[in-house]
Amino acid sequence: MLSFPHLVVLFVVALVIFGPQKLPELARMLGKATAEFRKMTNDFRYALEDEVRELDRQTRIREEEAAAAARAAQAVPNPPALTLPTPTPPEGSIHRASAAPEASPEPVAEFPPHVDTEHPPVAAQEPAVTTPGEKPSDDNAAV
Repeated sequence: MLSFPHLVVLFVVALVIFGPQKLPELARMLGKATAEFRKMTNDFRYALEDEVRELDRQTRIREEEAAAAARAAQAVPNPPALTLPTPTPPEGSIHRASAAPEASPEPVAEFPPHVDTEHPPVAAQEPAVTTPGEKPSDDNAAV
């Protein structure tokens, strides 16, 4: 920045070159040019900041979409419902359904990959039926 003595020297030189009548007009033009320059630089700065904000927003959207896709890929899909084949009547027996055209058996769904097929689950034991006068079995007495 120019110091005060430098400004005084410049003012005196401008006064000598342009004269006292032109100096106010020259100062007015210089002020307008400075104001226009500041306005242009501010407009440029705001446009640049808006563009950077828009790029940041688009980057965040892409990152959120990628994260959502990764979460969806990690989610375990629901296992398909198991369907059992319909029982067929023994051969030689007359059944009303035998008059209808034979339908293809329904496919049995395979176990989903997370089910242990080597060790099938143990079937739940049915509770013992007791009559009102009997004492319940000791299986559940300790519970």
